[in-house]
Amino acid sequence: MRRIIQANIDRLKELLKAESDPTKRIMERRLLAEEEAKEKHLPAYDKNETKAY
Repeated sequence: MRRIIQANIDRLKELLKAESDPTKRIMERRLLAEEEAKEKHLPAYDKNETKAY
């Protein structure tokens, strides 16, 4: 789950860099905020879990 959330965050940040349409930017910012909120609610890494990046 953590890897998917991190991949979504990375992808949305890249999309925001290139997007010029204000409506799409608003949607992408909202989606980014939702993914970052999900990431904050995840438990901390345990010593046996490997990081996605």
